[in-house]
Amino acid sequence: MSYTVYIMASVSGVLYIGVTNDIARRVWEHKSDAVEGFTRRYKCHRLVWYDGCPDVSGTIASEKKIKGWRRSKKEALIAEMNPAWRDLSDDFGK
Repeated sequence: MSYTVYIMASVSGVLYIGVTNDIARRVWEHKSDAVEGFTRRYKCHRLVWYDGCPDVSGTIASEKKIKGWRRSKKEALIAEMNPAWRDLSDDFGK
């Protein structure tokens, strides 16, 4: 099984960092507001960055590290993979 650390963004620029073992399902949950919490409240519906990892402990460590960064460093990470901040989940299923 593989795991993914990911960043969701709202239109207003709020960022959410999370971990999942099924990125397509988890993004769908965020986009459809299926789960109460931060992403529903702040409308974080756009997948702007993600990275896979083979083990859960490494993925959780990456999530904690990224959460501790300043916003500017998070933005630089996103821009490296996704300069236009487009919704990367649009590519799922293609």
